Amino acid sequence: MDFENILIDKEGYIAIITIDRPKKLNALNRITISELHKAFAQLENDREIRVIILTGSGEKAFVAGADISEFAGFSPAQGEQLASEGQELLFNFVENLSTPVIAAINGFALGGGLELALSCHFRIASDNAKLGLPEVSLGVIPGYGGTQRLPQLAGRGKAMEMIVTGAMIDAKEAERYHLVNRVVPVEELLDLSIKIAGRIANNSPVAISYAIKAVNAGFKNNALGFATEIESFGACFGTEDFREGTTAFLEKRKAKFTGTR
Repeated sequence: MDFENILIDKEGYIAIITIDRPKKLNALNRITISELHKAFAQLENDREIRVIILTGSGEKAFVAGADISEFAGFSPAQGEQLASEGQELLFNFVENLSTPVIAAINGFALGGGLELALSCHFRIASDNAKLGLPEVSLGVIPGYGGTQRLPQLAGRGKAMEMIVTGAMIDAKEAERYHLVNRVVPVEELLDLSIKIAGRIANNSPVAISYAIKAVNAGFKNNALGFATEIESFGACFGTEDFREGTTAFLEKRKAKFTGTR
């Protein structure tokens, strides 16, 4: 299968998916989300593949967020649909794969990029990585599971701080708050990811699939949280703050929020 925005390489039992939009810092747009879904589905059904590594092209960014220009003019209903479809198609889909997915975070993992990394089964970061959920600076909230998965890993207090300030943290702080498992120099990131993937691939694929299912089961009591996130994400699209935030971003200026709904 040919893709426009992603690359797939296979090394024995290991597959590497690379998001390949370097000029856009690998930002997620609809095409990329759709292609990622197809790639993950394809590899999930490939009996030769036992581990998937997800990374971004270049050293600047894993995924630097969503493509704001695609949804800046959306209505609340369209915004809610965007979040709902995106979560089903990619973020929840990745989390519930029976094939383990390692996020190899090189550079920026912001907004939808961090949410994508959080949906993977665990994360390894390069020492130049920066992680954050800056959506409130656009007059919106994280809409791809960030309000739910970030507190699970970092704790409620740290997650709340990151979400309401929109601030980035570096790789070492991310490691302290359990957002990433390990931090390595950027030139060692893929090698270490492949090494860990190789250890996983030596184990029983059936046992691993059951382990993923069992671990995920402990976090499945938050369906209301995901539904509330989707509804709230959509509601933001009807506010003056959202229009100002996205317009300012596209015009490359600082937003002037009034707090008008």
